[in-house]
Amino acid sequence: MEKKNLLIAQSGGPSAAINATLAGVIAAAQKSPAVGRILGSRHGIEGVLENRCVDLTDFSRLDELKATPAMALGSCRFKLPADFSDPIYEQIRKRLAELQVGYFLYIGGNDSMDTVSKLSDFYAGKPDAPAVVGLPKTIDNDLPACDHTPGYGSAARYLAMTVEELIRDTAIYALPSVTIVEIMGRDAGWLTLAAALPRLRGGSKPDLVALPETPFDEQAFLQEIRDRMQHTHNIVAVVSEGIRDSSGAYVGSAAKSGAVDTFGHAYLSGVGKYLEGLVKREIGCKVRSIEVNLMQRCAGHAASLTDLEESFAVGAYGVSMAEQGVSGRMAVILRDEGEVYRSHCSSVDIRACANKERPVPQRWTNLEDSQVCREICDYLLPLIRGAAPQYRDEYGFADYVIFE
Repeated sequence: MEKKNLLIAQSGGPSAAINATLAGVIAAAQKSPAVGRILGSRHGIEGVLENRCVDLTDFSRLDELKATPAMALGSCRFKLPADFSDPIYEQIRKRLAELQVGYFLYIGGNDSMDTVSKLSDFYAGKPDAPAVVGLPKTIDNDLPACDHTPGYGSAARYLAMTVEELIRDTAIYALPSVTIVEIMGRDAGWLTLAAALPRLRGGSKPDLVALPETPFDEQAFLQEIRDRMQHTHNIVAVVSEGIRDSSGAYVGSAAKSGAVDTFGHAYLSGVGKYLEGLVKREIGCKVRSIEVNLMQRCAGHAASLTDLEESFAVGAYGVSMAEQGVSGRMAVILRDEGEVYRSHCSSVDIRACANKERPVPQRWTNLEDSQVCREICDYLLPLIRGAAPQYRDEYGFADYVIFE
């Protein structure tokens, strides 16, 4: 079998598990009789254009890489043009030909799959076309056509643990107080559902849960706080950063910058601080807001073992897809039927995922329904199971892998 070189890159936002997928790619490629050199592009597709590649062929620290959060190869947020006559495509084609790349694997989320989609379409029918394969990653868990995404389980585990600890922290005083925790999630509330796990498992808190899938009513929010204060002094609310009012406007949008990224997504933050001001003004009790922000993305110390194992398997599956000449598809994790949790990898057409989002099912937005809460727990708990191995010294500092 004629060997071809494999090029792997990472793109978009980081997670605690994206390097586990990279480790899975390297491990499978090292065993493959179809793969020659294994190359890593520093900073995604930008690294391809700017000739920033590292040789991973003989890399051996796979266990440490698997446990390293964020992106060992670095990332980018670069949108390829829609016009295939743009010279950037010939630059990419020339560069991959120079590197003798026969397999190109790209790890990322919704927007990164746009790159996979465009490259596979550009190469369609060309004699020098490499297999172009997408490997999923997003803590937001909003990629369509899959049961869940690599990275989500670890972020969910961190959030469930953090909110559980915040609930204990806020319970110690008898003074009326409100704590508002802002969770990532522009259009989908999967992360906020994870933050609600202490309640979903049978607890009383967090008291309020606000998802982007349900229009947010400020007056109803205030009234629910007043009502719950008749029974408990400390109120804990978890809210998605992307909650909107009935008109579709982001809550507190007047306080946001209005800036957007290269894919046209608004930069969101500050809804917690906005609601803090609202409660302080209208109710007048002690109130604070906490924006979990970047910490939920790369909390390697709280990574889920299930997440890392599945993410590694996705990387290995991507190599098998590429070996078979599969192109223009994304690997996905699917859940097996049965009471005992098991999963397997499959693939879907990249057009089913690129630039598309999967919201929380409307049925799951009703957290007053005990059956719904059980369903969500049945879905979520297997994904956060198990503590991932740690490679840390006696002081707790980790030996992370970074490719320079």
